[in-house]
Amino acid sequence: MTVRSMRAATTQRVHSDSQSRRLSHADIEAVIDNADPAVSARHLAIAREVYAERRRRHKFLPADLFGEPTWDILLDLYIAARENRRVPTTSSCIGAHVPPTTALRWLRILETRGLVEREDDGRDGRRTFVRLTSHGLKAMDGSLASLGKNLSRAIHASDTADEAALTD
Repeated sequence: MTVRSMRAATTQRVHSDSQSRRLSHADIEAVIDNADPAVSARHLAIAREVYAERRRRHKFLPADLFGEPTWDILLDLYIAARENRRVPTTSSCIGAHVPPTTALRWLRILETRGLVEREDDGRDGRRTFVRLTSHGLKAMDGSLASLGKNLSRAIHASDTADEAALTD
């Protein structure tokens, strides 16, 4: 299925959930701008590191053991949103580290679930951009907040155990 036919199929569907309504670029920027800058910076740092670590795993384990293109897409789009960058659909596919047909299928699924949306390039009719919806941004913020909190807790517990072992 081509990007154009996927877009046509997606625009035909009716959204009953107000969170998954099609938002303008200004709406998305408002969600980003209203986020606490310190929290957003922390979540961005976590997202960057998780994405980079996923690329580094192949140094230790065979790359074909791992495959989670949706998470890679979501992380890539989250980082781009927080950096106020637009992501062409083809770049999002490349960032997923899977064949383009697989990435496009997952983008369509994410779009159907209201986590991402496409936007036509006003200057080039052949190109579309993909971005997180406000719902997608909130979901990623929640996921990254949970990850950060739990990693901090685990590191603190480990440090406390190490200190206790040294004092015994």
